[in-house]
Amino acid sequence: MGYRPLGDRLIVKPRKSEEKTKSGIVLPDSAKEKPQEGKVISVGKGAKDDKGNIVPMEVKKGDTVLYSKYSGTEVKIDGDEHLIIKESDVLAIVE
Repeated sequence: MGYRPLGDRLIVKPRKSEEKTKSGIVLPDSAKEKPQEGKVISVGKGAKDDKGNIVPMEVKKGDTVLYSKYSGTEVKIDGDEHLIIKESDVLAIVE
């Protein structure tokens, strides 16, 4: 079963957070930083402008994106953690 977000939202699978520091110290879950990079799994059709026309999404499925640190809603899809975020929360597309 697939999921397609509505409007200008997208589903992102966050990159795994670092398990240990560069020097080899293992980090507990409470000390790990929340990831800000992930892969786009699905995108909506786009936002509507003032006249009701759909503005297409700039981000597409398969893109790796950087997004705002505390943006989106966390959801579990097929047992995996995902985020549903608005396109405006995307800071950059990683090339």
